[in-house]
Amino acid sequence: MENRITFNPKILQGKPIIKGTRISVEFILELLASGMTPEDIAKEYPRLKLRDVHAALEYAAKTVKREEIILTR
Repeated sequence: MENRITFNPKILQGKPIIKGTRISVEFILELLASGMTPEDIAKEYPRLKLRDVHAALEYAAKTVKREEIILTR
């Protein structure tokens, strides 16, 4: 994956965003969850490319993969 995800504490309180935009990974995931396709998103948000949507998905997958679940009783 080309490094398309960046962080800036001055933009969206440091949430991961697509480089060169103010569009967060979280927002892209919400659009996908609502039923939009990556192509729909790229068309609706011209600053985004398909590779940006795929980068957001890859970032989310890697983040979840590193997540540690601690079970308590």
